[in-house]
Amino acid sequence: PYGSPQQVPGNYQGAGSYGFQAQPMGFPGGFVVPPVQSQPTMDGTVWMPIPPSIPNCPPGLEYLTQIDQILIHQQLELLEIVTSFETNNKYELKNALGQRVYFAAEDTDCLTRNCCGPARPFTIRIMDNLGREVIALHRPLRCSGCCCPCCLQELEVQAPPGTTVGYVVQNWHACLPKFTIQDEKRTDILKIAGPCVVCRCCEDINFEVKSLDETCAVGRISKQWTGFVREVFTDADHFGISFPMDLDVKMKAVMIGACFLIVSLSFNN
Repeated sequence: PYGSPQQVPGNYQGAGSYGFQAQPMGFPGGFVVPPVQSQPTMDGTVWMPIPPSIPNCPPGLEYLTQIDQILIHQQLELLEIVTSFETNNKYELKNALGQRVYFAAEDTDCLTRNCCGPARPFTIRIMDNLGREVIALHRPLRCSGCCCPCCLQELEVQAPPGTTVGYVVQNWHACLPKFTIQDEKRTDILKIAGPCVVCRCCEDINFEVKSLDETCAVGRISKQWTGFVREVFTDADHFGISFPMDLDVKMKAVMIGACFLIVSLSFNN
């Protein structure tokens, strides 16, 4: 769903200590599947096996060292389908083998969800297969309909909760949805640029992740077309994130946060 594999030349400008070497991009069909085995649980969910601890890696992010792609599936909520009453969103985060890597759940009160809509502030808690909260995403309340650069959106990524590892900051542009990925010191690391029109029928919608000078493709965040019935009658979407295997795990976590911010701004009704 992400297109053909790409060869990315050289190191990525502006990545600093988060730089990584060029390699074939991790889009489906263009990467080497990590050597992991299925691990079924009592409820039938197949989780990705627990990786060994890694020095200087935030606990719970060891999974990200083994993958270059994450598929995010929003779960269908029956109450929301029947009544259009907005409920807390829940998501499965899977690897390319279909094994669950994380489970994410929105933690927002009922009044905020149904009164603020896509502009709502939220906290999304991401858990691993031990039930540990390993990543927390915090989006403050800001006006999303402003056409000037005074109320741009921002999302803070913590891993583990309480320890900031980066930010996703919306950039003002007259036509395109644009964002910057920053580290914990607010140093710019990567850029994200989306299409002018984010509503398309029968095709995926891609947000390209690029180097700071926007000359090198680094990864991609995609909203996947799921079929007419699902698109029209539900807001349960599927998304994909791909990044270089050797990208710093903290920046991989921030890219997950970028996906959820893009979802909330562009695809939540």
